[in-house]
Amino acid sequence: MPTADKDKREWHELPDPIAAVKLVELRNELRAKNLHDTEDPPLEISSSPASAEGRNVRTSDGTYNDLTCPRMGSAGMRFGRNVPLSETYPDTPNLMNPNPRRVSLELLTRTEFQPAKILNVIAAAWIQFMVHDWFVHTKGSWSHTHDIPVDAADQWPERPMRVPVTPADAPKIAGSTRPPAYINENTHWWDGSHVYGSAPAAQASLRAGRDGKVLVSPSGRLGVDPVTGKEITGFTENGWVGLSLLHALFALEHNAICAELKTHNPLWDDERLFQQARLVNAALLAKIHTVESSTTILPAPITTAGLRTNWFGVLPDLQNIFGGLNRNDLLSGIPGSDTDHNGVPYSLTEEFVSVYRMHTLMPDDYVFRSAATGAELGRFELPTLSGRRGVELLGRFDPLDLFYSLGIAWPGAVRLHNYPRTLQTLVQDNGERFDLGTVDILRDRERGVPRYNQFRRLLHKPAVRSFDEISDNPVWNDEIKRVYGNDLEKVDTMVGLMCEPLPAGFGFSDTAFRIFLLMASRRLKSDRFLSKDYRPEIYTKEGINWVEKTTMIDVITRHFPALAEPMRGLDNAFKPWKAKQ
Repeated sequence: MPTADKDKREWHELPDPIAAVKLVELRNELRAKNLHDTEDPPLEISSSPASAEGRNVRTSDGTYNDLTCPRMGSAGMRFGRNVPLSETYPDTPNLMNPNPRRVSLELLTRTEFQPAKILNVIAAAWIQFMVHDWFVHTKGSWSHTHDIPVDAADQWPERPMRVPVTPADAPKIAGSTRPPAYINENTHWWDGSHVYGSAPAAQASLRAGRDGKVLVSPSGRLGVDPVTGKEITGFTENGWVGLSLLHALFALEHNAICAELKTHNPLWDDERLFQQARLVNAALLAKIHTVESSTTILPAPITTAGLRTNWFGVLPDLQNIFGGLNRNDLLSGIPGSDTDHNGVPYSLTEEFVSVYRMHTLMPDDYVFRSAATGAELGRFELPTLSGRRGVELLGRFDPLDLFYSLGIAWPGAVRLHNYPRTLQTLVQDNGERFDLGTVDILRDRERGVPRYNQFRRLLHKPAVRSFDEISDNPVWNDEIKRVYGNDLEKVDTMVGLMCEPLPAGFGFSDTAFRIFLLMASRRLKSDRFLSKDYRPEIYTKEGINWVEKTTMIDVITRHFPALAEPMRGLDNAFKPWKAKQ
């Protein structure tokens, strides 16, 4: 093949050795061109030394992760961007073009369940579990809404459909003409804030007050707030049974870490044990996501190798012989290497939020079965598993059986026409009603996420030249063309990502992967507790060993030993488990 033709091939179309080099080059290009700070004015640099707490453990609100810029990445800071700020002004005149409700109904609606057979439903719950650690936008008010026109034939009960506007952070400089930016109420760091909360009061509410432990029963049940009906944990929004299981599981894991630390440090008090266990548990969550969850949804050999290299490096065993290797993240992994923000203050980004819109992973229908016998225990739709009803349902079943039931079931694929119908007619505990498909489309437009073709260009991919190139499904292409009125540049990013042809061994699109490629390593490299301070002096030797030697299978079987059998022979807990016949 002529060189010119080779140059036109995407990285995933090249032989693996060449593709690996191209991926490194692409990540370097993304680091140089696709990290943009939205704080205005820039965050202040502090000359005041951090307290002992700020130096050696994670603060509840994420301050002092960067010791010279204490507020970087903390709760209440703005989302950054992965595209130039000039590209992030909301396209206000076209906010309803085409109508986001029409996009939801005609392109997203699940007509037939498309399973992702490489995963189980625990993997779907896990992604939501992680997202709740990373970001939550400030909620808008019903007094300031987007009013979405609803056709006469539409079954939606209100006209217009109303969706609260996302509040933009007020400009801090008078007369600023920069595009709107939005606040993350969570910490931006990978710090387990969904388990522990992002404020001192939230953290205090879930602690047992002895031996560093948190409130969870030995059987894996969280306490329930009698006023709200929600479980007592670090993040309680958008809950459902799968999410509850993971919150309780890692509360149990926290307590197990406390017990291990206390055997080696019998004089440590409650506070020291809690903070040390939190540090270890948060690192374990990051490691499991990096080398297990992500490699399951991106199982191609080259991406699996790259993700494992992010954590372990190419030569992980040699760093104990040649001490200098631990500063080279390619050779020995990012944990233990020097912290680096790549010249831009760390934050999560609106584009990162956008590519993690993966509601299609959720099935509408669930079958609960006995882990001991495989016998059917009940059939339920997603609303019954969600909110207060989900908390009530948890009380009727053994968490062992619920884990088993989700472990043997498939989630949905991240594709068009696979959006859960129950999320298009969602009624929350407080009576608020949403079509989340409509909301997902609207939020990208509202927050200035470029539409699909421009999104591709800004991520250094060629634009599609016609509707026939958007997907390899001619029916989908015709449907998209009809909805978008033959205007290729209006196609929404989420629609394009869900129909784009997938590289071999990918659970989501290559365009989305480019954001992942950039941000997956950045979340580790910018966080000093996952880079330069990932060391025994901070974590203890026992803490480092716990993280390095523990897998998700270990976590589940430590607290539910009977689940070892359905996972026997698996190398990853997020792959479908063996069902009893």
